[in-house]
Amino acid sequence: MIILGVDPGLTRCGVGVIGAGASRRLSFIHVDVVRSDPHTSQDLRLLTIYNGLRAKIERFAPDTVSIERVFAQENRNTVLGTAQAAGMAMLAAAQLGIPVALHTPTEVKLAITGNGRAEKIQIERMVAHILNLNTMPKPADAADALAQAITHALRPAGALEGGEREQHLTTAQRQWAEASQEAQRRHSVDRGM
Repeated sequence: MIILGVDPGLTRCGVGVIGAGASRRLSFIHVDVVRSDPHTSQDLRLLTIYNGLRAKIERFAPDTVSIERVFAQENRNTVLGTAQAAGMAMLAAAQLGIPVALHTPTEVKLAITGNGRAEKIQIERMVAHILNLNTMPKPADAADALAQAITHALRPAGALEGGEREQHLTTAQRQWAEASQEAQRRHSVDRGM
């Protein structure tokens, strides 16, 4: 299975591609950043992001595209651009008939490090360790995109669907599933549902 992870951003949009084999053996395939010029109008920047993501999806033909679920941040301009870039990734995947998965930053931290409050450097080190890389992927957007793909590969069965969890989940998997459900609950409350 090939998973393409996306760390959405309007200026730098991280793209990471991994292979997930038997026994959840993960392998590194590709990492890059799609960039747009901040001095260009927003519509053209989004077009640049979309074209770059679509080209990556076409090139690697992933089985799934895993994208960071965007939550409100203090800086509304940042969250707006991030959400729009995430939308471009979803659109590119949907047009090519590829399923999309969304994972929150907390879910990623928990899946990668076992700690939902892990620092960026911890995530970067674990991504390099998990994928047997000699150096940490740079910039951080690239490492975050690989972490997004790894998270999808390691997700516990049923955690995102909210269905019944297996009796044999490890403690880390239970924490990951609980964080996922809590994030979904908060997202529903934020949207007034």
